[in-house]
Amino acid sequence: MGVISPELWEKLEEEARRYYEADDGSHRLDHVKRVMALAEHLARSEGADLDVVRVAALFHDIGRAEEKRTRGKVCHARYGAELTRRILEKYGLPQEFIERVTEAIATHRFRSDRRPQTIEAKVLFDADKLDALGAVGIGRAFLFAGAVGARLHNPEVELEKTEPYSLEDTAWREFKLKLSKIRDQMLTSEGRRLAEGRHRFMEEFFERLHREVAGEI
Repeated sequence: MGVISPELWEKLEEEARRYYEADDGSHRLDHVKRVMALAEHLARSEGADLDVVRVAALFHDIGRAEEKRTRGKVCHARYGAELTRRILEKYGLPQEFIERVTEAIATHRFRSDRRPQTIEAKVLFDADKLDALGAVGIGRAFLFAGAVGARLHNPEVELEKTEPYSLEDTAWREFKLKLSKIRDQMLTSEGRRLAEGRHRFMEEFFERLHREVAGEI
């Protein structure tokens, strides 16, 4: 595996698992594994470094629990990048490798003023965003809404005036304010291709949800 031996990979997985066990259902290890599979696919398509991409994917959300605890005051991407730096330094990995991994993690967040610059960072960004789209994206949006105690659906609300982590932080809010914009933010050609189909599926789902909630037969 290049820089990362199978033995070291097992140790890194165990380090990451401790953080994800404290998170909600939408950002646990199953999410990480899906992102990793997507990232590996995109890395091969785009010619990115697989070791950097895999390690960045493994640790990309370890700051989520802290962001949730502070109700969004802490940026999980930047916080997670610093946690990852300490972990990788503990195992004596090359500084250049650590910088590439942490840069990808620090810039993977959709709501951020820092944009991915390296191909590995772009691959992680796209892989993470793809897992927020399609059928999986819908499921995760409802998982998150349930975790914060949000309503099932709120199409009658002016979503721009609602607050995150509130009763109105529904899956519909997540789709309208964030997920519906992802398709146009993808950074790799393969990512854009995959995002198109997943986006269409979500549009069709929420159109049907509107009708069913309104009582249409």
